Amino acid sequence: MQLDRRTLIATGAAALVAGPALAQNRPGSGWYDRAIVIDGLGGIGDPYGPEEQLRLSDRAWKEMLDTGVTVVRDTVMPVGNVPDPWADYKRDIETKQNIVNANPDHLILIRSAADILKAKRERKFGMLIGTQDTSMVGPELDRLAQLKKDGVMTVQLTYNNRNLSGDGSLEPANAGLSKLGRATIERIEAEKLLLDLSHGGAKTMAEGAAFAKRPLVISHTGARALTDHPRNTADDTIKAVADKGGVVGVYFMPFLTSDSQPKGEDLLRHVEHIANIAGEDHVGVGTDNGPLPQIIDAESTKKLNEWAAARMKAGIAAPGEGLNVWPMVKDYNSVDRYRRFAADLQKRGWSETRLEKLMGGNFLRVYRDAWGG
Repeated sequence: MQLDRRTLIATGAAALVAGPALAQNRPGSGWYDRAIVIDGLGGIGDPYGPEEQLRLSDRAWKEMLDTGVTVVRDTVMPVGNVPDPWADYKRDIETKQNIVNANPDHLILIRSAADILKAKRERKFGMLIGTQDTSMVGPELDRLAQLKKDGVMTVQLTYNNRNLSGDGSLEPANAGLSKLGRATIERIEAEKLLLDLSHGGAKTMAEGAAFAKRPLVISHTGARALTDHPRNTADDTIKAVADKGGVVGVYFMPFLTSDSQPKGEDLLRHVEHIANIAGEDHVGVGTDNGPLPQIIDAESTKKLNEWAAARMKAGIAAPGEGLNVWPMVKDYNSVDRYRRFAADLQKRGWSETRLEKLMGGNFLRVYRDAWGG
């Protein structure tokens, strides 16, 4: 059983994604419709068709278009120290490729910044594939070249627990990078893949940001200065990523508050704090959700709690995860959430130019810088 939350979102059996669930007043704007909108960490899935169906349903596709999102960075499994991570990877990357191949009129596999512009121009949805661990690579660094051949363009160094590259956010030792971790970063950069330090331990992220030679990201996190949670990031590390030309993406997750019940205001505060520390050219959005909203009813609550229990049993659940804890910011649980989120920041004085950077322009730049071309 895959225990990553994006897998839960993407499967019809999980039934956590719902729609249309549109807010009553959709505050669209001309700049938003023109903008490249990138979710730096999410998941693409169809909740309306059978789990095994690769072709997106008409309803799912319409709602994906309604979000106004251009690209979502999806995750190829596995995460964590599973028995045969390379075999798990090969199975899941084949599934991802099959989904793209089954939807040539809807989806584009993103391998370059030009592909993102093409997705926007053709009103298609860009699927950017990345890992959330290097457990499938381990000491076999030539596998990173194979990942790139397969269409993987971003590589996250660790998940929540320790792997051979370094300590994840839940490791109490907080031992930082290993020698292999440094070699892995060097090979990631040599392959012109994008390094992601999300889920890393505090020392791992700090050392990784210092060691990196090329632009990198922390695709989905919050500000530790506002909420002292191991999945959030210290100001010094945020600044170090920005100084390398990178981007820090803010998630729509329970870890934004100590009570696991973040409000819209909490999310806005984290975004503004990270923008102030990193600068407006180095902050983005990585919801750690999917483009479509989640439904809250008896069946989906049952599935949520089964998933949460499995994560806790596997030892990969972060503090604040638990039964009946929804992985989202409920105030933005609608198809138009990206628009409403941007509109709320605009009410706080954000200019359209600044919002275009936050909502996708900054990630587009760092992708181009990391991949070349």
